[in-house]
Amino acid sequence: KSTPLVAVVRLSGTIASGGRLGGENLNDTGMASVIERAFSKGKPKAVALVINSPGGSPVQSSLIAARIRRLATEKEIPVYAFVEDVAASGGYWLATAADEIFVDTSSIIGSIGVISASFGFTGLMEKQGIERRVYTAGEDKSMLDPFRPERPADIKRLKALQQQIHDAFIAQVTTRRGDRLKGDKLFTGDIWVGDKAVENGLADGIGHLVPKMKQIFGDKTRFAVHGKRRSIFRRFGTQIVSDALGVVEDRSLWAQYGL
Repeated sequence: KSTPLVAVVRLSGTIASGGRLGGENLNDTGMASVIERAFSKGKPKAVALVINSPGGSPVQSSLIAARIRRLATEKEIPVYAFVEDVAASGGYWLATAADEIFVDTSSIIGSIGVISASFGFTGLMEKQGIERRVYTAGEDKSMLDPFRPERPADIKRLKALQQQIHDAFIAQVTTRRGDRLKGDKLFTGDIWVGDKAVENGLADGIGHLVPKMKQIFGDKTRFAVHGKRRSIFRRFGTQIVSDALGVVEDRSLWAQYGL
């Protein structure tokens, strides 16, 4: 008999529709071929997701998770998630694509919520004598313009939009985790570590990739790691800074969890 094969997909980094030259961001376009290959190459007994992400775009999180679930259903292959440092916000959305979620004792899990952050430059502009001139067709076209004072109506509308996304996130978690969830304060944006995440039903146990998969499929289990092919720039070590603000935003997401 052939030895069991487990396909491994690493989902690491912030989740965003665009990507800098190095391709560090996670998105459905960048991961589509990797995920498809993992489910189809070599007739795997299971697909294991290795997750290390502080979150990001809810849309890209949803698209990646939906792709994984579609293939798992079509090919009748179980999916297991193994969390490294963090699976928070959109990172946890990705983890819910798995049938079972395993964490390290120090893994950070949760942050089931929605956040929007920006800056206001009105004071700086006033000091510099700069006048802002904006002309729109449509009263909400310049909503939350950082170069003018906030309007209560804009904030109210933003919170309504955030609530819709939060409801979709909650629906994803409750649908995938079902009666394994414990407690009534899981969707406040709070986070949990290791055993507490298991206790609350956000994860199924403490476990690492190789020993857990060998425990389930046998000591002779083989592993095939599937990842994105590096661009020619990364192969030769070339780094081009295309979006400095994007890098800062990435670091701020990781910094929320002390990483």
